Amino acid sequence: MSRRTALTVLSALSLGVGLAALPTQAQAATVVVSNSTDLSNAIKNATAGTVIQVRGGTYYPTATLQSTANGSSSAPITLTAYGSETVKIDGSSLPAGDWIFKLTADYWNVSNMTFQNSPDSAVVCQSCTGTVWNNIKTINGKDSGFTLTGDGTVNNTVKNIDSYGNYDAANHGENADGIAVKFGSGTGNLITGARLYNNSDDGIDFWSFSSPVTVEHTWSMGNGVNRWSDSAFAGDGNGYKLGGDGEVVAHVINNSAAWGNAGNGFTENSNTGALVINRTTAYANSKWGYYFATSSAKLGKNLAVSNGSGSVSKGSKVTSSGNNWDSGISTPAFKSTDASTAYNARSSSGTLPATTFLTTGSTTIGATMN
Repeated sequence: MSRRTALTVLSALSLGVGLAALPTQAQAATVVVSNSTDLSNAIKNATAGTVIQVRGGTYYPTATLQSTANGSSSAPITLTAYGSETVKIDGSSLPAGDWIFKLTADYWNVSNMTFQNSPDSAVVCQSCTGTVWNNIKTINGKDSGFTLTGDGTVNNTVKNIDSYGNYDAANHGENADGIAVKFGSGTGNLITGARLYNNSDDGIDFWSFSSPVTVEHTWSMGNGVNRWSDSAFAGDGNGYKLGGDGEVVAHVINNSAAWGNAGNGFTENSNTGALVINRTTAYANSKWGYYFATSSAKLGKNLAVSNGSGSVSKGSKVTSSGNNWDSGISTPAFKSTDASTAYNARSSSGTLPATTFLTTGSTTIGATMN
């Protein structure tokens, strides 16, 4: 071996690369888009690690934005607004019955944008794994605002979403929920920091979803009220509809509130499973604060005040402890029953606005409203 060759080998070994330099993984692409065509192409053609940044403005796609491209847990695909710019994706130019955005894909992070005026559901994530939705809005659509559906719906997080004003005129308001987790299965799905309000049907609906979903730090209010002068209005108006269609599921609701809904605040909706409802508040809903007639629900440290049908309707299989309707548990006073601040802008990080509405200062009962 010549001295030159030996030095080359020694140099390569000292760099830890053997006798030949191995190819390095290509840097993930960052794509900045400013029109609907480029946005559609970027979403469809994304690969693991792609970052799609959408410039401020209102976009009017003429076909559903959709992708089957997967990211990975270590290299998710990111779709987000450019910097702090305001992005609205408007469905007004879509054909009747179309969704604005559909993913059948894994490991996407979608944040900081509004999906509005959809001819049907605004956002649908079908059989998705590991997606994260943060600080988005789904508003004024003609079916549910945000939907998780399909088998293999696993480990998705819906965080700091506002979903409101959704109304399905064709069905007289019967189907348009704020968030729908329906017709599917899969564990590890979390809804946190949501505001779901003034939708024609329910705030949250878990109809025919056979795996447990966790909800926390969420507010559901004003749903099922006929705001559309529909003479045949059919919206149910539950704050949290926790099942149905024969599925037996132990959904979990923690530290959340329901108020001003036309139906029940929290309801099993025929789900006979071991639901867990912990440290929540039901205030001024038109029907029951808590309706759990046939389930094996565990109701703990919940607060019900001024609900039209009463605080709770519970069957013999329900475990009830530490709630203000239970013996020996007092009802703390609310600091405020003025809900106006609950509709204020979110913080810069997307968290719920600060409010004293429905707060009591108690460390043992009711939602903390944050």
